[in-house]
Amino acid sequence: MFTMLWKFFHRSKYIMFINKLLPAFAIAFVLFIAACKKDDKPSTPGTLTDIPLQTTIQADIPLGVADNFAILSGSGITNTGATVITGDMGLSPGTSVGGFPPGILNGILHINDTVANQSKLDIVTAYDDAKDRTATDIVTLSGNIGGLTLTPGLYKSTSSLALSSGDVTFDALGNPNAVFIIQIASAFTATSGRQVILAGGAQASNIFWQVGSSATFGTTSAFKGTIIALQSISFNTGATLDGRAFSRNGAVTMSGNIITKE
Repeated sequence: MFTMLWKFFHRSKYIMFINKLLPAFAIAFVLFIAACKKDDKPSTPGTLTDIPLQTTIQADIPLGVADNFAILSGSGITNTGATVITGDMGLSPGTSVGGFPPGILNGILHINDTVANQSKLDIVTAYDDAKDRTATDIVTLSGNIGGLTLTPGLYKSTSSLALSSGDVTFDALGNPNAVFIIQIASAFTATSGRQVILAGGAQASNIFWQVGSSATFGTTSAFKGTIIALQSISFNTGATLDGRAFSRNGAVTMSGNIITKE
């Protein structure tokens, strides 16, 4: 009899322990399943990086005569190494274009002529247009845009901005005419090896970067879009651009780059 009571007592304690443990285990299991479902949910544009979709449709930035240019500078153009430019290159005002050759220009060089002077006026207008754009659903950017996916619309940084610690993707959501405008209050820097990636039909010709001071592109970076900088634009060795580089007041400096007007 004593033996049977001892076994019953210990069995009862075991059952009580299991009864206490099961609810906690069940809760943990439910939370685990919920987390798995959340992780497995396919991402949609604008939610992956907590950047909201915009409903305001932006028109492109008219470039006037400057539309034919790959490079346009307001003070000087210099190059070292085997740079290849496809598109026109212009300087206004100024007289100095250095480094061609060894650089190759697949286009027309305009130095302080009628075309260059008009193009300079046109990029001033384009810069002001981009800077002054507004929208009720404008999205604020800050610091580093590496790793973000941007959908069509207007973006604003109130200070400097960098493309580092990852690449940035422009997703047109299936609309090849979709326009992206990025307003940057001061400097912009793309660090070495960083890329702009196009998705959903996005076109480099529909991406506009308004830079409040200077823009710098690190070695082997691969950039896309029209850059309209108030001051200088510098391309380090091996950096590439599909788009245009317009310096309103400063110089454009190149070093073994591939720049193709888009």
